[in-house]
Amino acid sequence: MSDPFAANLETVVDRQTGDGHIARQVARRRTFAIISHPDAGKTTLTEKLLLFGGAIQMAGTVKARKSSRHATSDWLEVEKQRGISVASSVMQFSYGDCVINLLDTPGHQDFSEDTYRVLTAVDAAVMVVDAAKGVEAQTIKLLEVCRLRNTPIITFINKMDREVRDPLEVLDEIESVLKIRCAPVTWPIGMGKRFVGVYHLLKDEVLRFTPGEERADQEVEILRGAEIEKLRATCPREFEQMRDETELVRGAGASFQLEDFLKGKQTPVFFGSGINNFGVREILQALLDWAPPPQPREAIVGNLGAKGESRMVAPDEPNFTGFVFKIQANMDPNHRDRIAFFRVCSGQYTPGMKVKQRRTGKEMKVANAVVFMANERSRMEEAYAGDIIGIHNHGQLQIGDVLTESELLTYKGIPYFAPDLFSRARLRDPLKSKQLNKGLRELGEEGAIQVFAPLVDNTLLLGAVGQLQFEVVEHRLQAEYGVDAVFERAGIHTARWVTCDNAAHLAEFARAQQQRLARDVDGNLVYLADNRVNLSLAMERWPKVQFHDTREHGQTL
Repeated sequence: MSDPFAANLETVVDRQTGDGHIARQVARRRTFAIISHPDAGKTTLTEKLLLFGGAIQMAGTVKARKSSRHATSDWLEVEKQRGISVASSVMQFSYGDCVINLLDTPGHQDFSEDTYRVLTAVDAAVMVVDAAKGVEAQTIKLLEVCRLRNTPIITFINKMDREVRDPLEVLDEIESVLKIRCAPVTWPIGMGKRFVGVYHLLKDEVLRFTPGEERADQEVEILRGAEIEKLRATCPREFEQMRDETELVRGAGASFQLEDFLKGKQTPVFFGSGINNFGVREILQALLDWAPPPQPREAIVGNLGAKGESRMVAPDEPNFTGFVFKIQANMDPNHRDRIAFFRVCSGQYTPGMKVKQRRTGKEMKVANAVVFMANERSRMEEAYAGDIIGIHNHGQLQIGDVLTESELLTYKGIPYFAPDLFSRARLRDPLKSKQLNKGLRELGEEGAIQVFAPLVDNTLLLGAVGQLQFEVVEHRLQAEYGVDAVFERAGIHTARWVTCDNAAHLAEFARAQQQRLARDVDGNLVYLADNRVNLSLAMERWPKVQFHDTREHGQTL
């Protein structure tokens, strides 16, 4: 397959001054996330993409707790113990003539906020579906997030080496539940022990499946013409079923259309077995051939607080811009570091360049940005739109912050959602209170959990989307800060950020409701409701005060 974007490259270059170096580099970038419900095989596919991309020499699978092998993308100790992904990982490698930025996201629903942040930083996504379970709850939520930005989706239906559901049934479920049209590119021939490979609808060839034998240095066996007929003779029933099903699919008009894919209306579908390395090359090639390079992004021009005009920032513009979508502390426990994950949106990064931090208006020097391979990193010498770089951060950067080389721009922020669960940390050792507060505030700044400081109490309140977030914070406090704490329910029903156009009225509200108010990590005022009735009464009694269930990262309300 040829790159459909290559034909447009000269048009992009024409807009550039000089030799079009930035435009050519942008055209090489592919930045995508892998999304799925837990246990669909997302982290395994991540490993195999890295393996086939030449980024690692051996893929380690996520196994039982006692296993010493673990996934490259799962670097937190709690991930290795539980066998799940609870933090986003970023990995960059080259494949063909492209630079791939792969973001592995938490599959567990309790970490949906972290996943949402990642999805604002990518240009495409690979959706992994368990062929036996079909569409699951977290998959639905993640697709809804992708749909907000019309993110192009490539679908990988995994685990065909097992006894699974009928492929037509799985496709029908994807279309009816996720509301996206499916365009099969490969189709399975058999399943489980009778799985012999897939038929490639666009190339009219069969990719032969051999359990566990496809390696990064070994090409999959491709059958054409008479070779296909020989294989058909050994398993006629599976081939007959495949032929009938593909005729139905083609008759329904489900042919792949690049334009619909790029608009997020249609998803090309591939079948395979990630654990057996089968179908991984096809996903990588589809990303190179079909996934879009970095696209223009809308930004507001002007001073903060003023109503600026919006414009589209092209990725090949010469001025460097981008935004922080994640903060991660203690990626290297030996150095107690904090890294800001930064999506480049335009221009070129060079070591030592000076940029302006949009939120504070201060100039800062970005001297030693790093490129990632999960928790391993190396010095970044240059970066372009689509690349994810790590900036050493000592508290000056927050999620949602924009860095710009010249023009004052504000990219649309990433929202906080009102938590569903609330707890307070109780120390087993009261002498560790200073370490506890430091740890909670840093974990709150990186988005691992939401932290609120009540106006009338020195005890920090924690808010989370799911219970597992508290367990991860408890583990990280112990491992990274030496704090042994347990979490107790706080008796809070929900939280709402409050604003009011009239400062005097807001001050009156704060005095009257002081017992129920707190500040978040950015200093915003938050109303804590014991129950739904309490919230309704407050909204009735204070009609001039606005109660918000979301706010943007880095935004002061």
